[in-house]
Amino acid sequence: MDISIYFEPLELPEFDFEESTKNLRLGDLVRSYIEKDSFPDLNEVDIVILGVKEDRKAKNNKGCAYAPDYIRNYFYSLFKSNFNPKIADLGNLKQGHKPEDTYFALMTVVSELIKNKIIPVIIGGSQDLTYANYRAYESLGQVINIVSVDSVFDLGKAEQEMNSHSYLSKIILHQPNFLFNYTNIGFQSYFVDPDATSLMTDLYFDVYRLGKVRGNLPETEPLMRNADMVTVDVSAIRQSDAPGNGNASPNGFYGEEVCQLIKYAGLSEKISSIGFYETNPKYDNNNQTSHLVAQMIWFFVEGFYSRKKDHPYSDIENYIKYTVSIKDHKDKLVFYKSKTSDRWWMDVPVKANNKNIYERHHLVPCSYNDYETACNDDIPDRWWQAYQKLM
Repeated sequence: MDISIYFEPLELPEFDFEESTKNLRLGDLVRSYIEKDSFPDLNEVDIVILGVKEDRKAKNNKGCAYAPDYIRNYFYSLFKSNFNPKIADLGNLKQGHKPEDTYFALMTVVSELIKNKIIPVIIGGSQDLTYANYRAYESLGQVINIVSVDSVFDLGKAEQEMNSHSYLSKIILHQPNFLFNYTNIGFQSYFVDPDATSLMTDLYFDVYRLGKVRGNLPETEPLMRNADMVTVDVSAIRQSDAPGNGNASPNGFYGEEVCQLIKYAGLSEKISSIGFYETNPKYDNNNQTSHLVAQMIWFFVEGFYSRKKDHPYSDIENYIKYTVSIKDHKDKLVFYKSKTSDRWWMDVPVKANNKNIYERHHLVPCSYNDYETACNDDIPDRWWQAYQKLM
């Protein structure tokens, strides 16, 4: 499929890099769509950047459609690390006559990229674009896990028209449904209806309060390792670090914390798409938020090129197997530890007739703390959540 028909070329300034830094900055290394009829060749490309200037469904944040080019300007000025990036910038998706037309175009493009094992990095625009990203997996027939870095759940009401604060309900209710698990990292209780939190529990979704996450950030690594797609709302970052958002608030992640989260995402073998949403240049002091998002994308790229390729499906002989018996529990808990990276997984039982459907989901990423919990004769929460869905 020729996806170039969905894009318009970029109009970026000339970057005046010093000669001594030539071919060291990303602006020199990314294959960008900057001239008509020069759409990047995607052969041997690992990651693509695509902007979506869509904010017609933005809630309290009109103007976020202008973010993609601001973010690019900062991303292109960054130095590459110890990686040789194979990245293309496809330009900006042409805005449809209606938001639904933009969703269709984004869904089509993302599906084609994932099919070709290329990771799309989506720069929005408003977070309702997450719905279009999710629909791309539907066309692939793939059951997926979504991880959202957000201060709220964006559930809204089932009967209301979809917007950036209600897209999750549309995903949950959409048929056929390809959502296996939803994980929220960093919600803030005073922004969330207690009934919404109860609903998340009833659906066996994983939701983690900001304070709990910030108290032990490394425990989020298995959450990211279990994701297929990640959606990031910059309102999850405190206003002092990311003022460029109409819904910014005093509390949230620090900039360096959210960059660490995104590096975990880049390291994940499963993640095949990620989106950064709700940056609004209209509110941004000195373009601080655009600069931070550019750095977040840099950390994702660095994580990607540091991947260990150690998912247990690849070669079970490179793992140490641990079996733990739990008192009064019929199933023994099986853990695998990678000899390469020391990362852990749990093998959660699944009904025989569901094995094909959930082939990618019964090996659940976990941490050494989960193994310790089992050794102390208790069932880890991660294991129990997955078990409820698989059985």
